[in-house]
Amino acid sequence: MSLARLALPALLLALAAPAQAGRPCEPKAGDPAIVVKSLDLAYKARQALDASGAQVALIARAGQDLSKYNLRYSHMALAWRDHPAGRWVVVHELNDCGSAESALFNEGLGNFFLDDIFEYKTSILVPNAATQAALARLLASDTPRRLHGAHYNMLAYPYSTKYQNSNQWVLETYAAASAAQGKIENRDEAQAWLKKAGYAPITLHIPATTRLGARMFRANIAFDDHPFDRRMAGQIDTVTVDSMQQFIKRRDIEVREINIAAD
Repeated sequence: MSLARLALPALLLALAAPAQAGRPCEPKAGDPAIVVKSLDLAYKARQALDASGAQVALIARAGQDLSKYNLRYSHMALAWRDHPAGRWVVVHELNDCGSAESALFNEGLGNFFLDDIFEYKTSILVPNAATQAALARLLASDTPRRLHGAHYNMLAYPYSTKYQNSNQWVLETYAAASAAQGKIENRDEAQAWLKKAGYAPITLHIPATTRLGARMFRANIAFDDHPFDRRMAGQIDTVTVDSMQQFIKRRDIEVREINIAAD
């Protein structure tokens, strides 16, 4: 599988310091109950993916409490069945322990749900067959690497290539799969397509004092890619799981949504 070049082998991933989607890495003692619950959610997700007959799906997890912003999920990835009878591989962008950099990883469903989950639930979107086939074709190519922006910003502006957040990589990859084959090969082209297709980001209302504190103390948060007038008004537009789900549901009348919660 050519995408294996994007990440370390599974054993090395298990031994390495964890990379997380926008949070600092903090050593924690392992809690068997949390491990069991995370793996139960992973097992249920795999059962649902198998039953769906999908080749590629979009899968979300709730890694942070975003309820004050009326958001349900914090992080989205692509779940890819790398062989008709094979395992499910989760492909996604991860921030390196609160730094200003990110990388692309592929890992199993178990690892995906062991990464500091806030709430044990997941939402899976299964797009139409043509989009799935296009996504599978892209994931086996170098396009995902070209669509990756290593300069990470948790609140990256959707229509700038200065930074990228983890959800934005999935959205731009989805754009490449939805356009005519070969039409989108870089981030500028993906963002132009998204703008024309009517993608609407979520607007977070973040006052100046909060923005200043975040910028001073968090390497993975920046605001200088946002339009000046909106930034000064505390209006921060960014790519979220909820906005992606709404956009995909509007575009794809055949999309199926599967919601799962651990016991």
